[in-house]
Amino acid sequence: MMIIGLTGGIGMGKSTVAGMFATRGVPGFNADVAVHELQAKNGEAIPAIDAAFPGVAHDGVLDRAALRALVLADREKMKLLEGIMHPLVRNMQAAFMERARAAEQRAVLLDIPLLFESGAAGRMDKTITVSCPREMQVRRVLARGVPLKDIEAIIAKQMPDAEKRKLADYVIETSGTLEETQVQVERVLQELGL
Repeated sequence: MMIIGLTGGIGMGKSTVAGMFATRGVPGFNADVAVHELQAKNGEAIPAIDAAFPGVAHDGVLDRAALRALVLADREKMKLLEGIMHPLVRNMQAAFMERARAAEQRAVLLDIPLLFESGAAGRMDKTITVSCPREMQVRRVLARGVPLKDIEAIIAKQMPDAEKRKLADYVIETSGTLEETQVQVERVLQELGL
């Protein structure tokens, strides 16, 4: 089974590209979705987060804005949160991989925002970076309701887009139309024999 790693900065279009792969029969695991599930009301991560960051969860509900403010302002607190979340996400990913192998999938797509930063790229057969101009990236994330100062802080903590582009086997530009992005996805699938 071919393992394809998908990455790109916040707002670059990872979910859109992953959806295109899924419609072509390449199932995906999305680390961000896993994090949201783990941090949902009474999610598996809530007790550990509440213990590490008192006051950010109330009645099993995480105050995401409060947690984001804490960890974006303090590198040690970010590491503490990652120490809680990364093992839980890895467990979910392992279960996804097990199901994919049992279903005899030819390939899977792992959508991992910190693919290169975490060292996970070394476990992939191929890597893809999605990319768009920074102004478009910021505009997309602002549309999600994230404050500009938080967007800038998140981008500053991520590997620069230019570096991810150099490290990836493939780059998919998402600044054009959906049709243009789909053409690039089809080209990658063809080159991978999928």
